[in-house]
Amino acid sequence: MHEGRDVHAVLGRGVVDLIQQADLARKLAEGRPLTVKLGVDPTKPEFHLGHAVVLRKLRQFQDLGHRVVLILGDFTATIGDPSGRNRTRPPLTIEQTRENARSYIEQAKRILSDDLATFSLRYNSEWLSGLSLREIIELSGHYTVARMLERDDFSKRLREGSPVSMHEILYPLVQAYDSVAIRADVELGGTDQLFNLLVGRDIQREFGQDPQVVMTLPLLVGLDGSEKMSKSLDNYIGLSEAPEQMFAQLMKVPDALLANYFLLLTDMEPAETAALSGDPLVAHRLLAQRVVSWLHPEADLAAAQARYQAVARGEIPSDLAAKPVAPSELSPEGQISLARLVVLAGLASSLSEARRLIEQRGIRVDGAVVDDPQGRLPFRAEMVVQRGRDRFVRMVLDSVRT
Repeated sequence: MHEGRDVHAVLGRGVVDLIQQADLARKLAEGRPLTVKLGVDPTKPEFHLGHAVVLRKLRQFQDLGHRVVLILGDFTATIGDPSGRNRTRPPLTIEQTRENARSYIEQAKRILSDDLATFSLRYNSEWLSGLSLREIIELSGHYTVARMLERDDFSKRLREGSPVSMHEILYPLVQAYDSVAIRADVELGGTDQLFNLLVGRDIQREFGQDPQVVMTLPLLVGLDGSEKMSKSLDNYIGLSEAPEQMFAQLMKVPDALLANYFLLLTDMEPAETAALSGDPLVAHRLLAQRVVSWLHPEADLAAAQARYQAVARGEIPSDLAAKPVAPSELSPEGQISLARLVVLAGLASSLSEARRLIEQRGIRVDGAVVDDPQGRLPFRAEMVVQRGRDRFVRMVLDSVRT
């Protein structure tokens, strides 16, 4: 994949922070497979293209013969990490993290090789759940409160008079201990994780290990053009979305973000993408083709593009899979709540979100806009529910499922 290209140019592409470059050069010069770490707290069951940026960098290390360790933070997710937030992230149960982790693993394999020579999956409960109180106190003794409070979100909350809990202060330390446990040579993360990754360097040094190299990647801006890609902001492109859906979503990337998407999600050189700046439609189509073929190598790109063009003309796709609706969802008169229909279609996660979408005229049924959030309608044997321009679900009564 990278034959004939400078290793440092490949690994440095798109990187924001590299601490320290000299350390990376020294480690690479040793001629051994490096242990490259990515820690992910499985707080939600779905990856999106923002996660793909870091996973892509991991794959580049794999292609160069290095060993990637994907650490699923089933233990740390039960603590809650406030990185980049003003309030703590709610902790999860160990069962919730394991359920989400199963989905993460399958999605990560779209990008990472699962060859055991270059890939290892670990749960940090393996080493963290067995730490005694004495060991936790000793770990805490390797870092000062003053240094911990240098973290931007901690200092901001203190200035605002918001509390910072002790368990939050412990979070970067236990994340750093992951690096000690696997003797990480390199750790990757988003720019919002820089402080935590640097703590890992310090703690490794305290344990007599060669400190890891820290590499951060940008937080991919979402389809709204302003906020980082996030499922909660509904500006994301899911890693597991169908090829035609992913193609359509990529065609909506704001023009100003095209160069960044090409840099972080493809191998195209900046000079190549700059030549496309005068024709955004061609650039969008090429981006969609490159990303979809990367994540769905079996996809029929011509069909995905034809489907996009048909939807752009206002047509309803004819290849929609059927989603059954149980007869018990209907009233005695055979009616169903519009909001409930949207939720059953998977186009909203709650009735309140569904009502908001209906109120904003963002939902169509069989091509017609519906705008009464409290409305009901007769359920026909088959109905197509649509969110926005390109999200369609064919709903059928369970008795006539096809």
